[in-house]
Amino acid sequence: MYSAQDDLTDIYLSAVEEELINAVNTVDEIGNPLLHEMLSYHMGWMGEPTNSESRGKRIRPLLVLISCSAAGGDWKNALPAAAAVELIHNFSLIHDDIEDRSSLRRGRLTVWKKWGIPQAINAGDAMFALAHLQLLHLNRSHSDSITLKSIKILHQACLHLTQGQYQDLSYENRGHVSLDEYWTMVAGKTAALLSASTELGALSALDNEQICKCYRNFGKNLGMAFQVQDDYLGIWGNSLITGKSNKSDLATGKKTLPVLFGLERSNEFKECWNKRMVNKESINKMVHLLELSGAKSYTQAKANEHLDRALHDLSDAHPTGFAGNLLMDMATKLLYRQG
Repeated sequence: MYSAQDDLTDIYLSAVEEELINAVNTVDEIGNPLLHEMLSYHMGWMGEPTNSESRGKRIRPLLVLISCSAAGGDWKNALPAAAAVELIHNFSLIHDDIEDRSSLRRGRLTVWKKWGIPQAINAGDAMFALAHLQLLHLNRSHSDSITLKSIKILHQACLHLTQGQYQDLSYENRGHVSLDEYWTMVAGKTAALLSASTELGALSALDNEQICKCYRNFGKNLGMAFQVQDDYLGIWGNSLITGKSNKSDLATGKKTLPVLFGLERSNEFKECWNKRMVNKESINKMVHLLELSGAKSYTQAKANEHLDRALHDLSDAHPTGFAGNLLMDMATKLLYRQG
């Protein structure tokens, strides 16, 4: 059943897509059609298939626009910030795919797989530059002060994001990673850009440090909950919905939250993990041992804990109108998604 919330979301998404297309088109305007093709392909506008799945969910720009509306602002004035965070997100995806040697993204060949690593790095860099140019368009409807504050927020988020990615990559080759180190990594790799999204949305509505801080903390805790849920789905998710094997994180040796918890709490799981035997029997045994260690229930509890914190932060921000309800609903759906 289609709702008024769905109608509003469709309006936001349509406006964001137009803003993103205009931003990427600037590459073509300076006479570089192949680079434009690479960026358009990655954004899901060219190549096969071309559909909503190839474009992704556009969660971050939606959070910008809804946060702006919930804080009492005109969401149209936040479109440059919404496009900027989505461009940064996609810059990070292009580079992540290279670093992880991932050949597929959203069911299609990744940019590096189609055009090679050097040009993919260049495409990611172009996406990064476009994001910051796009953010400057805030000065069409905001003061220089608000625009500069927004630029600082995005730059800090980018630094935090790359720090989190550095930690994630370094943890792959380390024998021991603590739970505290995991939370530090997630705060950068996943939560930083979601936090920036909600803060930028609020700042586009009003220049109130306390309210913006509430929105910033809302986005941060939402990002933490989102990553924990992703870790949960990587082991116990429905593969028909997630689109990947629900044992893939164990097969690839990924140090997710339940794995780190199991390594700290179960010697038997640790022994099985260290053998690195990738077969159905071994992986099923590891899943069983994780459940016996309490890793499954711990992961679920942590996801709920961060969601509760996020909703508390949002309540402190006193969101208004229909957008406020939409923001709460979106937060809950992000956590309890199955894919």
